[in-house]
Amino acid sequence: MGARPTLTIDAAMVRALELAARGPAHGPNPRVGAVLLGPAPRPSDSLPDAAAPGPVDASPRVVLAEGFHRGAGTLHAEAAALADARERGVDVRGATAVVTLEPCDHAGRTGPCAQALLDAGVAEVVYAVADPNPVAAGGGDRLRAAGVRVAAGLREAEGERLLGPWLVAVRRGRPYVTLKLASTLDGRVAAADGTSQWITGPAAREHAHRVRAQVDAILVGTGTVVADDPSLTARTTSPASAAEEREPGLAGHQPLRVVVGLRDLPPHVRLAPGGTWTTDGGGPVLQVRTHDVRAVLAELAAREVRHVLVEGGPGLATAFLAAGAVDEVHAYLAPVLLGAGLGAVGDLGVATLAGAPRFATHDVRRLGEDVLVVARTVPAVSSTPPAPGPRAPDVPAPGPPTPDGPTRTHGTTHRTTPEQES
Repeated sequence: MGARPTLTIDAAMVRALELAARGPAHGPNPRVGAVLLGPAPRPSDSLPDAAAPGPVDASPRVVLAEGFHRGAGTLHAEAAALADARERGVDVRGATAVVTLEPCDHAGRTGPCAQALLDAGVAEVVYAVADPNPVAAGGGDRLRAAGVRVAAGLREAEGERLLGPWLVAVRRGRPYVTLKLASTLDGRVAAADGTSQWITGPAAREHAHRVRAQVDAILVGTGTVVADDPSLTARTTSPASAAEEREPGLAGHQPLRVVVGLRDLPPHVRLAPGGTWTTDGGGPVLQVRTHDVRAVLAELAAREVRHVLVEGGPGLATAFLAAGAVDEVHAYLAPVLLGAGLGAVGDLGVATLAGAPRFATHDVRRLGEDVLVVARTVPAVSSTPPAPGPRAPDVPAPGPPTPDGPTRTHGTTHRTTPEQES
């Protein structure tokens, strides 16, 4: 049997980040990777006993085991690495755990990772990012109190990039919002006669479906549902693997389908209660009976939705932009000019250029004949809930609260607004 590989602590963190990226981008839990290394070669090589980015030794250590989190309900990364060690018959007493996120200190579907590391006899822990979740945080303190040497902040920037929308959502207490726009070069989403299918080409639409398969929820307004009867499923052209259980043509993950607005959905549309959404293989349907953007996001946060994709047409796009609730814009631009027709965004109340909301360009890529521009805001991380904000109009004016409360769940299938795809 060959010698086991060796890694420095820094290289082990790079490996842990690679492992974490294998986990799902969707779901309430973060993507986390862990690598267990053998004990320090010499006592002087041990970690500083401090919770701050500090020097870690550069001595190669034997890789004992590794693991990553595969999604809610499965083993956390640390527990997966410990299970890997047990399967290999490896003793991890005195080991160093290198983890991309601070080990949790709460019992949910699984036990506290900090306690699991203590029970296994791990002597040192290095993590990249402190856990911002108040329910789960505190693992580093528990480990230190038990005599484990802990160092935090190694490759923290890379760790935060990997956590992406999850980190922003948990720090801020509301979902990360991506707004999808698909328009002509002059910003039109439909011609003067209302035709819109298709403005963008197959490559752009396929990419949009891949994004759907990575988010927790897709959001449209009741106006879109009534006008376009969308299904809001995430579709794929890739065949299912032997390990996957999914309907042909559907992605393995189907996000929650959210309809915003006060009006009842007519029974003939796919997303109506008892509609064909119940048998189309897509995600569940939730109707949020409000026009208040903040109330919508609060409802989704209560359901542990971390990342929501807004696809619901110019009215909903305008409401979310006016509320300052958009974190990222996916603008699919087709090389088409209309000169007239429905615009991608309505009046934002901007009187002068200096008052216009601005985003930072994150990525630009060609998709067939179309171009995708990804632009982001600088995320706010306030721990206090935002005040009630502008309403999301799907009908001209907001109505009174419904007798049965603000929300209602049911199922449905659907295609979205004209160029927001089915």
